[in-house]
Order: sequence, then structure tokens, then C-alpha cells
Amino acid sequence: MGKIFIVTGGSGFIGSNFIHFMLNEGYAEKIINLDKLTYAGNPNNLSDFQQDERYVFVQGDICNQNLVKELFLIQRPNVIVNFAAESHVDRSIDGPGDFIKTNISGTFTLLQESLRYFQTLENENKELFRFHHVSTDEVFGSLNEKGFFTEETPYNPSSPYSASKAASDHLVRAWQRTFGLPIIISNCSNNYGPYQFPEKLIPLMILNCLAEKSLPVYGTGENIRDWLYVDDHCEAIHTIIENGKIGETYNVGGNNEIMNIDIVNVICNLLDEINPSTHLKSYTELITFVTDRPGHDFRYAIDSSKLKNELNWVPKETFETGIKKTIKWYLENQSWWKDIQNKNYQQERLGVL
Repeated sequence: MGKIFIVTGGSGFIGSNFIHFMLNEGYAEKIINLDKLTYAGNPNNLSDFQQDERYVFVQGDICNQNLVKELFLIQRPNVIVNFAAESHVDRSIDGPGDFIKTNISGTFTLLQESLRYFQTLENENKELFRFHHVSTDEVFGSLNEKGFFTEETPYNPSSPYSASKAASDHLVRAWQRTFGLPIIISNCSNNYGPYQFPEKLIPLMILNCLAEKSLPVYGTGENIRDWLYVDDHCEAIHTIIENGKIGETYNVGGNNEIMNIDIVNVICNLLDEINPSTHLKSYTELITFVTDRPGHDFRYAIDSSKLKNELNWVPKETFETGIKKTIKWYLENQSWWKDIQNKNYQQERLGVL
């Protein structure tokens, strides 16, 4: 018998890919997607499952205690996977309030109602229950040219976004240590792939190339990130839920450290081959360097060896294979992103104080 999942923020980028992965692989008996549908939550991400009896969508806020309590009572889940978060650094600079509310208060509400429900469970149901909290490598702050984030790296967040995620991680750990709630945390590096909201670096560059708009690169473009293909991340989360130890944290990285400017060049060069411009020699002509954003961390790099050694997980995609799949998806799903552009986002720059 498969497990019943409540997935919060399941209409967002990583959450919707996780639901696709779990249902397509047959790993879940039923998934209840609780999503507020803010600007980045998109019901179209899961249109494949609208008629699927294994999938239930509930529009609502994780801060709504009565709604969360009701979902537990009615759905009787085995696993909570918390993706629900305000997640864009630039937006957190412009308006930190939503980040504090959703990422901290919302996580608190989920923990309280999970604990209340967990304490009513008996025997096998109690043993099965897990609260999996999905976090980010940004809680660790910035690295210089050397070293990697491990699970023991001290937290040192730089932005309102990463500070709010750090706070939520600490709350989750406290509910395990104080109350015995069976939690697991994963901290991932930068994700990319299908269904990513167009303000993020990779889809922004792809769509700006297609529109032949300027490609804004912060500072000198030398900031480094570790890139993780979203399907690899989804498989890692499933592996952690099934085999991870209660109370532990697992870092999930893609083993792909790349400078932002190199990412942009790779996208331009691939699109020059796949979808050449009729009047530009190369899309690289569109690259424009813009003033760096405040508190822009220099480098993130994740050491995933704990996940590899203890749970036998490694990413399947290299950046070369993953970025080709991603570009192909955006070319083949133009109605998906054009719908977003028509409604609420025209690739404007965010995070300018």
C-alpha cells in the first residue's frame, strides 16, 4: 500500500515536479497539494493530474491553522513534505514581510498541527509518519573560492529570504528535539528544469533570448552556484523520506559549480544551434552587466557525500544534459510561459532597493 502525502507549495516549481515524479513513478497512493497560489504557484503545472483520483488540490495558506488541522483529520497523511515558501532573494529585498509570514509562521503552524496529529497515531501509523522540510543551501551564507557546505556548516544567512529559511529549519529541529516529532530536513543547491517561474536565472535567460531582450547579469557574472536538475532533487527527497534517519539533515547538490556568466553563455550557445536568431549573429550580443544586488553571496557549493554514502543517492544529470532538457522543455511549452507573462510577470528586474 502506498503512502498518503500532504505536499505544501505543490503548485510551485520544485513541488510540482515532485508531485509529477511521485505519481508517475507510482510512489504515492494519494497526494494532497495545499497551495496558496501566490504569483509563483501555477495550477497549470499539474494539469496532467486534474482527472487523476490520486491527486487532490486544496487552495489555501499554510498559516491557516483551521484548514491545516482539517486536512490532517480528513486525509490522514503518512508524510508531510513542506515546499511552501516565498523563495526569491530579490523579492525578499523588496518586501521581506511575506517571507517572515510564510517561511516562519507558516512552518510553525504546520509543525504544531503535525505534532497534534502525530500524537493521535498508534503503532505502524506512528512509525511511518514523517515531516520532511525542504530548505536551501542559502542558509549557510557565502563561500569563498574554496570549501563546501556540509551538514555541520554554521548558519550565516545574508538575505531576508535565507534568514527566514534558516529560522524555519531551526523550528523544525526544535520540534523534533523538544516534542519528538519525526522530522527530516534537506538543504538543496540551485534547482533548474521544467516549470520554473520565469524570474529565475535560467528560464529568464532562455525567454529573454527568445524575445531578443537584454540578458541582465549581476555585477561581473562571477558569482558561483552549484546547479541541481530538479528531477534529481525529487528523487533525492523520495530517497530521504524512505531511508533517511529521523532528526538528520541531508545536503542535496548537483556537483555542478558554474559561474553565472558561464551559465548565460552556455544557454546562448545552445540556442544559437537549436533556435538561431534571424538577425543576431549570437544571443551573446544581448548580455548586459547590471549593478549587483545587495547582499549577493559570492559562491555556494554543496557537499552531498553524506547522502551518497548513507543513502546511495547521486545526481543522474550533468549540467550539460540537464540544461539541454530544460531548454527543449521551454521551447516545447511556450503556451505555459506565455500564459504567465500575459498574467503577472514580464521579466522585469526585481530586488533593487
